[in-house]
Amino acid sequence: MNKIVREHYPVANLPEDLREGLDVHARVRVVVEVDGPSPLTEPDFSVDNEKPLTVEDILEIRRRLFADGRPSVTAQEAVARIRELRDEWDY
Repeated sequence: MNKIVREHYPVANLPEDLREGLDVHARVRVVVEVDGPSPLTEPDFSVDNEKPLTVEDILEIRRRLFADGRPSVTAQEAVARIRELRDEWDY
């Protein structure tokens, strides 16, 4: 979940609808949380940290990763791609 927290935020900087009933010179704590899944974190592979992953959880994560259509590569292919990208920066 994405969350932004601002401590001691000036009320004067808040949008008008959020300033209602507050002293304009006061400072507040602002917490903004995203409702639902964020496009930046899709697909959501997060798990409850209080329990270990089950075999079913791992297989589901694997299924989702391969469902994206990402091609599998060997270690040698991955190293070759990285070296090619790195060499682009050599002058």
